[in-house]
Amino acid sequence: MIPKTFKEVIDLGDGREISIETGKLAKQAHGSVVVQSGKCMLLCTVVSNYEQKDVDFLPLTVDYREKFAAAGRYPGGFFKREARPSDGEVLTMRLVDRVLRPLFPKDYHSETQVMIQLMSHDPEVMPDAMAGLAASAAIQLSDFPFECAISEARVGRVNGEFIINPTLAQLETSDIDMMIGASADSVMMVEGEMDEISEEEMAEAIKFAHEHIKIQCAAQLRLAEAFGKKPTREYQPERKDEDLEKKVHDMAYDKVYAIAKAGSSKHERSAAFQQIKEDIKATFSEEELADYGGLVSDYYRKAEKAAIRDLTLDEGLRLDGRKTDEIRPIWCEVDYLPSTHGSSIFTRGETQALATVTLGTSRDANQIDMPSQEGEERFYLHYNFPPFCTGEARPIRGTSRREVGHGNLAQRALKGMIPEDCPYTVRVVSEVLESNGSSSMATVCSGTMALMDAGVQMKKPVSGIAMGLISDADSGKYAVLSDILGDEDHLGDMDFKVTGTADGITACQMDIKVKGLSYEILVNALQQARAGRLHILEKLTSTIAEPNVDVKDHAPTMVTRRVPNEFIGALIGPGGKVIQEMQKETETTIVINEDPVTEEGIVEIMGVGKTGINAVLAKIDAILFKPEVGSVYEVKVIKMLDFGAVVEYMDAPGNEVLLHVSELAWERTENVSDVVNMGDVFDVKYFGIDSRTRKEKVSRKALLPKPEGFKERPPRDNNSRGGRDNNRGRDNRGRDNRRDDRKPREGKKDN
Repeated sequence: MIPKTFKEVIDLGDGREISIETGKLAKQAHGSVVVQSGKCMLLCTVVSNYEQKDVDFLPLTVDYREKFAAAGRYPGGFFKREARPSDGEVLTMRLVDRVLRPLFPKDYHSETQVMIQLMSHDPEVMPDAMAGLAASAAIQLSDFPFECAISEARVGRVNGEFIINPTLAQLETSDIDMMIGASADSVMMVEGEMDEISEEEMAEAIKFAHEHIKIQCAAQLRLAEAFGKKPTREYQPERKDEDLEKKVHDMAYDKVYAIAKAGSSKHERSAAFQQIKEDIKATFSEEELADYGGLVSDYYRKAEKAAIRDLTLDEGLRLDGRKTDEIRPIWCEVDYLPSTHGSSIFTRGETQALATVTLGTSRDANQIDMPSQEGEERFYLHYNFPPFCTGEARPIRGTSRREVGHGNLAQRALKGMIPEDCPYTVRVVSEVLESNGSSSMATVCSGTMALMDAGVQMKKPVSGIAMGLISDADSGKYAVLSDILGDEDHLGDMDFKVTGTADGITACQMDIKVKGLSYEILVNALQQARAGRLHILEKLTSTIAEPNVDVKDHAPTMVTRRVPNEFIGALIGPGGKVIQEMQKETETTIVINEDPVTEEGIVEIMGVGKTGINAVLAKIDAILFKPEVGSVYEVKVIKMLDFGAVVEYMDAPGNEVLLHVSELAWERTENVSDVVNMGDVFDVKYFGIDSRTRKEKVSRKALLPKPEGFKERPPRDNNSRGGRDNNRGRDNRGRDNRRDDRKPREGKKDN
């Protein structure tokens, strides 16, 4: 018997709906829901162990996977089984994690797993927009200690109208693609890309999404109420000691404040703070430290955070001595690496990124193979964050989720400025060499300069900046921090990264940690970010003002050529012989794609220097060559025959035609060699297809003056001997006569 189910339906306002259902699947999980829109179905399950782990953080794992069966497809590759998550899946995991994690109690340390699976795919529905809703709805049905319901929604804008959870087709014409995560009361996360929009437009998009999220949060609460809200589980909270907290605060606060105000470097400051902490611990006995040494460390961190925040709010000063809107010193350099196609260094304070650019053909495009999305990227960016950039030594276990996320943000910031007619596949790689505050924004800046150094004709240069916010709800004070340090990232109420051109925002990523942040403060913060972004942009353009006119001498040049469909086979040759020989002889790379609209062949020719490319273009011209009737062409004799000469068009090597002996000269020609020889070059006139021979006809004599007194021979009489009429001369010469004319074969005996 099918168990009883509980269901809530959310109206998106344009005829589309999202349903949340529970009670049928995965009932041993602590909470499970099926979220459906159209044919798209997500199954989300949540489980949290009842035992607390001996750690000082929440061991939360958010896992999002798309099953290929959901789209009626097989996994690509040799192993026909889903394996490691794709970058797209990792990005969705990060979006959900960033909204959920802050809503668990700080002292809740139980192993917790949120698993979201795409079970059925609908091409008209983008499933990642419903992942946050599914996760929160499942948690509402559990007994987890969780602050409030949240949801996430995507917002687009087409023809000036905002759209909630747009389709992939709608996004292609949208100038905004933003994901917003929020509770009913507060916006908590924003990430997306835009087509140079203003700060006010961005705030309006966030507001629009938040109104829909409020409806989705209310639906979750109704579902939990109908299902039966479970009482929140009890767990062992962290030990607290208010007297100890006050003692540590009093011992640490003034000393931390003084060091913070001194404006020292990262390592000097860290060493000084560590010394304060050690001095405080030294005032306790070994027995006391064994008993509550962990609390001493926690309370010290709390006092340190309070002192630094107060310094900024009260005096407008920061850890490195800067004012709130001041940007750290910047220096830049391009063309640093001699062998790359483009390179640059961007250094801002203690953050440094070295970017490289590699140019390739369509064959080098990044293939996207997900159940919910297939295609390729002709521009993509990879971000590497090695341990040494923060002065650490730790294990390297492949590409981290953080590296995937930061690389994607930088890619979205830059990709809109790559021209549509860029013939190359472009790969940017950012190597973070130092990090103390937003290496992802340093990646955007170094990426911009490296692209221009490589000769990629960017529409406009892009810069990025990481911002912070410190606020005090009681006093109403707040400070927006431009170009935040790593330490300020942790102690602030909001960190947001904004990228853009001089004319508008191209990408953003925000994590808002304070409840009820007003849109007025948000817009003010974005305006301050714009001023900082333009300051950084000026530094970039003073280093390289515009893209180099051409690629570097050692970099490949790309030329594209369109070829009619009927000539593609001739260009490729049997078994690829022609194209392979061309690549080998010219030292080029040739790729042929088909235009899905015109069905023409798009030929990409890439090579270093123009000699090989020109040779390929000449070969293509030769294959496409069609002589015009009445035109004169220069030819070269390449073969001598008894009845004429085979000539090759000089403008189209490989294209041959027979020059008949009768068309060599006006005078009667007994031997072809009397008029022309091998290698001779001369002009001929093209007459098209000869109606008598049904072959192409060219003439040399047609371009020569007739000799004086020359008389053309009269045309043959079809009724004379040897002439041909419709009966092929049978009236004049029968089969028996032809047999009689034959000479006896040599060696043949008479019967």
